[in-house]
Amino acid sequence: MSERPLNDDNGSTGPDDNDRFEEIVDAETDRDPDLAVIEAGSRTLRAQAGPPQGDVPARPEDPETDRALREVETELAGRWGETKLDPSLVRIEALMDILGQPQRAYPAIHITGTNGKTSTARMIESLLTAFDLRTGRYTSPHVQSITERISLDGAPISAERFIETYQDIKPYVEMVDDREDYRLSFFEVMTAMAYAAFADAPVDVAVVEVGMGGTWDATNVVDASVAVVTPISLDHTDRLGATPGDIAGEKGGIVKQDATVVLAQQPVDAAQVLLKRAVDVDATVAREGMEFGVVSREVAVGGQLLTLRGLGGEYPELFLPLYGAHQAHNAAVALAAVEAFFGIGAQHARTLDIDTVRRAFAQVSSPGRLEVVRRSPTVVLDAAHNPAGAQVTAEAVTEAFGFSRLIGVVGASADKDVRGLLEAFEPVFAEVVVTRNSTPRSMDPDELAALAVEVFGAERVQVEPRLDDALEAAITLAEEESEFSGAGVLVTGSVITVGEARLLLGKG
Repeated sequence: MSERPLNDDNGSTGPDDNDRFEEIVDAETDRDPDLAVIEAGSRTLRAQAGPPQGDVPARPEDPETDRALREVETELAGRWGETKLDPSLVRIEALMDILGQPQRAYPAIHITGTNGKTSTARMIESLLTAFDLRTGRYTSPHVQSITERISLDGAPISAERFIETYQDIKPYVEMVDDREDYRLSFFEVMTAMAYAAFADAPVDVAVVEVGMGGTWDATNVVDASVAVVTPISLDHTDRLGATPGDIAGEKGGIVKQDATVVLAQQPVDAAQVLLKRAVDVDATVAREGMEFGVVSREVAVGGQLLTLRGLGGEYPELFLPLYGAHQAHNAAVALAAVEAFFGIGAQHARTLDIDTVRRAFAQVSSPGRLEVVRRSPTVVLDAAHNPAGAQVTAEAVTEAFGFSRLIGVVGASADKDVRGLLEAFEPVFAEVVVTRNSTPRSMDPDELAALAVEVFGAERVQVEPRLDDALEAAITLAEEESEFSGAGVLVTGSVITVGEARLLLGKG
């Protein structure tokens, strides 16, 4: 590859940037080597980007706070990883009982599905906040900082509050650890922290995204009045089932007695399973395309302009600063969920205040979801990590950006359908640079390259084992068409890859 380093805002770099990068990495001798590379890159590969985003916090500036947060992160990382699923709620229920059932201190909207959960959760949160409700939001995984997972009033909790919440529940976590056959997992402890933080705030409503599945997910100790199911497709098939219908059986477990379930458009077999679950528990059903949906959408500068039909009526001229038809459908689902929460469509036959809804949608952000982090050339990040997500991302990036030539940077997890993901991107990527992120789950670059060659052909594939080198290579390829060519770069394949690229490119 070219040895030219990433350009600064003026299109040039200092001659010693590469040496400086290596010096910083070498100096980080007491740190995790992968993290050292990432953080060194964030100081040397300053691409053309704005200030850090407020909803993706950087590391704490205070050294003591940063040290304390790293200790908590280390302790949590020593538990079962969140991708290890044990079909039991026994441990989390025991912990909730000892903590005094904090998840019952507030109503909740519970969200499951395969793709779109986090974006939908953020839209629901923005709508509720606009109507002067105090919100708590729990989503996963995080893009850059673990504190992103727990938000209050639309912003991640501070590092200090995260540490304090962990320390508050730690003795009770250890009590459950001592009593059970297996220690509480990373995700179970994080879920308990979220529910405890929401009760302590206190919040008026919690917006909770499942980690995996639904029935046996740790979040399912909450008794939500509104359940949301975003589109279901094949993912985690070794744990959840081999068909959309099988997966729907697991995800439908969040639909509780007498609740309202808001269903995005689903495959036929998944819809059948979810509707049967609703009948079994006497839940009220709102279906996209029937009771609510997208009336119209058009591409606009910085996003799209929508008209949505909600449970109470029509909502015209809504600006959504996110790209892609899938985000329009997520917006329709979010709006219906909030209407259901307020009783619209059941007790009330009216719409929500249109100006408030417009203001809420205009303020939505979703880091790492078709997020532009650099210009000239344009670099876009998207956390698509399965074929269905890749398909909608490919369609959205084509519609919203119209690049003359698009270079892909792909770092995927080995346990995903990587071939399917690559095949979804093949029509839109002129070339692809395959790489890896810093986690053990990341697919080996050579194995990923072998798959990519089968899909793209050898002449369109480049291998760069380090993510910083992959970004540099892709930007160099995009720049080869000249400054005004309209070429771009899309970084994708994993939330972790996107988060690390975001940091390398100066966002956070």
